[in-house]
Amino acid sequence: MVESAPPPTPRRSARRLPRLRLLLASGAASAALVTGTVIPFSPLLPAPQQAQAADDGKKVLTVAVSQSVDSLSPFLAQSLVSTSILRLSYEYLTNYDPKDAHTVPGFATAWKPSPSKLTWTFTIRDDSTWSDGRKATAEDAAWTFNKMMTDENAATANGSFTSNFKKVTAPDPRTLVVELKKPQATMVALDVPIVPKHIWEKVDDFSKFTNDKQFPIVGNGPFVITDFKVDQYIKLKPNKGFWRGAPKFDELVFKYYKDGDAAVAALRKGEVSFVPNLTPAQAAALKSTDGIKVNDAPGRRFYALATNPGARSKDGEKFGNGHQALLDPAVRKALFQAVDRKTVIDKVFQGHAVEGQGYIPPRFGSYFWQPSDSQRIAYDPAAAARTLDRAGYRKNGSGKRVGKDGKPLDFRILCHATDPNDKAIGKYLQEWWGALGIGLKVDCLDNVSDPWLAGDYDLAFDGWSVNPDPDYVLSIHTCGSLPATPKDTGATDNFICDKQYDDLYAKQLAEYDPAKRAELVKQMESRLYDTGYMNVMAYPNAVEAYRTDQIKSITTMPEAAGNLWGQDGYWSWWSAVPADDGGGSDSSSSTGVVIGIGAVVVLAAAVGLFLMMRRRSTAEDRE
Repeated sequence: MVESAPPPTPRRSARRLPRLRLLLASGAASAALVTGTVIPFSPLLPAPQQAQAADDGKKVLTVAVSQSVDSLSPFLAQSLVSTSILRLSYEYLTNYDPKDAHTVPGFATAWKPSPSKLTWTFTIRDDSTWSDGRKATAEDAAWTFNKMMTDENAATANGSFTSNFKKVTAPDPRTLVVELKKPQATMVALDVPIVPKHIWEKVDDFSKFTNDKQFPIVGNGPFVITDFKVDQYIKLKPNKGFWRGAPKFDELVFKYYKDGDAAVAALRKGEVSFVPNLTPAQAAALKSTDGIKVNDAPGRRFYALATNPGARSKDGEKFGNGHQALLDPAVRKALFQAVDRKTVIDKVFQGHAVEGQGYIPPRFGSYFWQPSDSQRIAYDPAAAARTLDRAGYRKNGSGKRVGKDGKPLDFRILCHATDPNDKAIGKYLQEWWGALGIGLKVDCLDNVSDPWLAGDYDLAFDGWSVNPDPDYVLSIHTCGSLPATPKDTGATDNFICDKQYDDLYAKQLAEYDPAKRAELVKQMESRLYDTGYMNVMAYPNAVEAYRTDQIKSITTMPEAAGNLWGQDGYWSWWSAVPADDGGGSDSSSSTGVVIGIGAVVVLAAAVGLFLMMRRRSTAEDRE
């Protein structure tokens, strides 16, 4: 929810807010079927190799992160930083090609549906080994899926992918068979980490097991998690037996920085190798700094305002303390009529974003939707005032809008304390809505997840990163994603439950024709827009930087002006080559674009293409 919300984690966490889980929501299934503080210039320290060469000579790649890890359990994790790390630790059945995001082999080397599309047979690779030396087989995948199907606590994070599964078996070590209740278009985009059965079958309560008590953590991805300290760091080492080839750095460290300026200062000093989510001011200052390269490219996330639609659980029980006036569509519409998206883009993001419209960013062209002229809610303060007047919310003698109960319209909005965009936009909202006679308290918290999950909010800054296949980010607004009871944690982002939206979701999930499915997804975006529960304000660029004296080359996704940080950062960290590596980049992807020292990020051309295509299609949080 707040990925930026968690960001997203909200995956339910969605609330996770910060999440903006770079959710890669279900990858290329259809294809296969602002202001920041200017940091004073200071010369780089004479020993910029600090982060790269530790005292013992290890080549260490250090990534600065600001989002907290919500869990290291693949069954619970929803925040962007958590899911990104888990993608490095566990294999999925398939992956996304770094060049154009089409489906490529992962734990499975091949897949074939039956004529009815109700049975899918996956061929599991025979060269994958768990980091403890045990062979990884189809039985591990079958156990993972069956556990999600039979234990609701194991379906917290990714249950939407298996809710349509009827039966999963492993007739032999290299064959996985999945039988479906009805066709499912995401079968080559199942973003579900496969876990080792011999480790996880010992877990009693999946709702409480956070997978962070014993290291190293057994996995079969390119890296192995070796250590973790809450809000301090996560350390990983290369998996020497990884079938795609071991990473070139001796260690990968995700280091926590609550303050973005502190992370940038660490980059300047050579204490970290990479920093994501730069403010415009930080990016501008770093572009003129020797030894640092800034990557500024169209992003895969959206940045939005979310309203509390009335928190409730699947059993129908309502909870939380959301403002009742926001249950009125007229109030939600008026608030959005009084949001100047152009100012958000120009003043807050300072041009490093595109004005928001539909739920899926323009980067994902086939799914990108725009409202019609008659449907579009444009910035019009006078119209917003009229909307409120007609709905019976008039100003009193003090100039305050009052509800039908006679009480002033005073709202709260959840803000991520570590996100300068939230804070800056919050000030604008106070001004714009204040002119309407509406009060707004901006609650900037280190932890927005707790009040979000409890339904104790009126509005929130939200955001998610979107995968090549949008199924996951679409699923978090279905009734099925609500928590089972008020005490549980569901996969919902914002407690939205709308029958019309759910019907469209079911249809797109069962549609294998790419064009027809894309049209259904656009209808879902249209419905979500009309309900007024989500106001997508912007599609931020991926603005990030790394030290070229520590990283010789690194893969972006996609090839043309893509991002490095996020769930698809799998390719980035696996392919990264140390600056003093003399052997070339033999472990980097053969299809991804490699940004090396002296390479140029084709930003102008990329942004031009981005605006020109305006077609498809998710700060840090959710992922």
